[in-house]
Amino acid sequence: MDRRTFLATTAVTAGAAGSAALGAAPGHAAARFPRDPETVLTGWFRDTYRSLEAMVADNGLPADNIDLSGGAPVLTENTSVTNIGCWIWSTVAAAGLGVISEREMHTRLARTVSTVERMERLHGFWFNWYQTFTGEVLDEWPGSGAPVNHLLSTVDNGWLDVALRIAEDADPLLRGRIRRLRADLDWSFLYVPYDPADPVARPGHMSTGFRVADDALTGNFYGAMISETRIAGFLGMADGTVPGEHYWRMLRTFAPGQTQGMPPGGDWTVRDGVRYFNGHYTYRGRTHVPGWGGSMFGALMPELFVPSTRWNASWRTNLTRHALAQRDHGLLDAEYGYWGFSPANVPEGGYQEYGVQYLGISPEGYCSNTDRTYVPYGAPRPDPSAYTNGVVTPHAAFLALLVTPRAALANLRDLARDFDAYEDGYGFYDSVNVGTGTVSDRMLSLDQGMTAAALAQVLSPGLLQRPFRTGGFRRRLKPLLAREDFGI
Repeated sequence: MDRRTFLATTAVTAGAAGSAALGAAPGHAAARFPRDPETVLTGWFRDTYRSLEAMVADNGLPADNIDLSGGAPVLTENTSVTNIGCWIWSTVAAAGLGVISEREMHTRLARTVSTVERMERLHGFWFNWYQTFTGEVLDEWPGSGAPVNHLLSTVDNGWLDVALRIAEDADPLLRGRIRRLRADLDWSFLYVPYDPADPVARPGHMSTGFRVADDALTGNFYGAMISETRIAGFLGMADGTVPGEHYWRMLRTFAPGQTQGMPPGGDWTVRDGVRYFNGHYTYRGRTHVPGWGGSMFGALMPELFVPSTRWNASWRTNLTRHALAQRDHGLLDAEYGYWGFSPANVPEGGYQEYGVQYLGISPEGYCSNTDRTYVPYGAPRPDPSAYTNGVVTPHAAFLALLVTPRAALANLRDLARDFDAYEDGYGFYDSVNVGTGTVSDRMLSLDQGMTAAALAQVLSPGLLQRPFRTGGFRRRLKPLLAREDFGI
C-alpha cells in the first residue's frame, strides 16, 4: 500500500471499537490527537524517536529500556545488538522524514559505529549483551550479579546486520567503515545443512546461536517460517552464504501427527527437490500459516525491511490474516476492546511473551493476558470473562499498520484516548493492562524501534527497504519468495 492510499483509507474518525462502552477503567482518558492521519503519524514518530534519543548513552549505544516512573528517564546498564540496530535504523528514518538533518544523522551514526567497531566479537559475530555505557561484553546482570550466559545470538546479529546495511546505504561517508564491519559476517557459520541421515540434528535450519562456554552451536534451531527469526536466513540466502533450499525447509506447520498447536490442514509439496508439509491452521474461519507462539512481531517484524507482501500475494494474505486474527481475538474472544499482542514489559513489572495461541505452532502457545488463559485445542472457547489481566502492546498495533491500516490506527487512537498510555515527547508506553488500566512505566528500545520503523514505512514507503530490494535480495531471495504458495 502506497502512502497516498494509506492516508486516504485512514482519514476517518477512529474509535468504533473503543473502550468507552466496554468497561475500561475510568480516569485514564489522557490523549487526543488531530483527525488528519498524516499529522498524527508524524507526531507519533517524532515522539517515539525522542524516546530513543533519551535511551542513548554518550558512546552512541542505546540502553535496553528506560524507566520513566520517576519522571526523568533512567537507563538500564545492559544493551543488546538488536537494541543497537533499532537505534541505527530509527536514526536513518528520522533523517529521511526530516526530523533530524542529514548532518545530524551522520554524527549520530558515526558515534554508534565507532563504538561498535571497538566491541568484542567472536567468529565475526557480536555477543548477545553488552554494558550500555562502556560497550564491554556484559558478564554479570546489573543488580543481581548473576552470570550472563554468553551467546552469539543468530536473530540478534540479524537485526544489527539489517541496521548496518541500512546505514551503509544511507550514509556514504560511513560506507567503507560499515562494509569492513560487515565483512566478517558469514551466515553459513550459524546454518546447519540438511542431512537426510539425521534430519533432527541437521534439519537445514539456522541454529539459535553459538554458545561461547560450549564452543559450539546450541543444538536448537529457528524452524518456523512465520517468525521474526526468519530474518537471519533471509540475510544468508541473499548473501549466498546459505543455500536457497533453506527457504523450503523452514516450517509452515509441523507435519500431521506431531504435537503442535492444532491439527494442521495442507498437503505434502516438493519445491527445488525439497519435500515439505505445506501446512496451515484455521481460526475463526480464516486459514493461515502460523508462527511459533502467535505474536505480532513474530509475524510482521521482518516485513518492515524485506518486502515479502510486495513480492507475493500469498505472503500478503497470510500476514494480513495474522493481524485480523489478533484483532478478532482482542475484540471477540476476550472482549478487551483493544488488540495487539507481542512480548513486552508486564505493566506491573517484568517481561512476558504475549500473543494469540491460535496463531502459533507451539503446543503451549503465547497468551494475550498475564494470567495466561490457554485453551487446549478442541476445548470450547471460554467466556470472555476468563481472559483476566489482558495486556495490549502498542508496538504490535503499529506493526499492523503495514497490513490493516484503518483498524490499527483506530486501535492506537483508542489506547491513547482511554488510558494514560501516551507520554508527550516519548510516545506510547510499552504495554497496558486493559482490564485494570495499569500502564507500564517503561519504554523498550526494541519495541520503540519497531514502532519507528513501522511509522517510517507508512509515511515514506521503502525508506528503510532499499538495501533489501536490490543486490542479492533481488537476485536470490525475491525469486524464492515470489514462488511461495501457502495454499490459504
